[in-house]
Amino acid sequence: MNYAKLIEKARQAMEFAYAPYSKFRVGAALLTRDGKIYTGCNIENVSFGGSVCAERVALFKAVSEGEKEFEAIVVVNSSPDIVSPCGFCRQVLAEFGTRLLVILASKEEEKHYRLADLLPHAFDNFHAEEKPI
Repeated sequence: MNYAKLIEKARQAMEFAYAPYSKFRVGAALLTRDGKIYTGCNIENVSFGGSVCAERVALFKAVSEGEKEFEAIVVVNSSPDIVSPCGFCRQVLAEFGTRLLVILASKEEEKHYRLADLLPHAFDNFHAEEKPI
């Protein structure tokens, strides 16, 4: 499948990033199984702990509108290099399945991964359930 439209949506979302401290802008575009696209950008806060990554913004927008099944997410950033989602974003995305296709794109290249490859041995809902000893 050609993900050019999804990559373009992520680049458009990056333009809205609020990154006055790091100057590092990130955009994400999340594709649902039924073909809807939700975008997000990073939003920084002076307290840093209040900052939110683009990947989570896109995911939270989708979930807040009832979506729970996803096919792919694209992540782009303002540097010339491909950058992978942070560990926190990987864990939050894993809540909805580690088979998610993660596309990391720069101006000149793109790499495709499964979330399971970026977050091996994920802590998932199986681990969160109470189990007898």
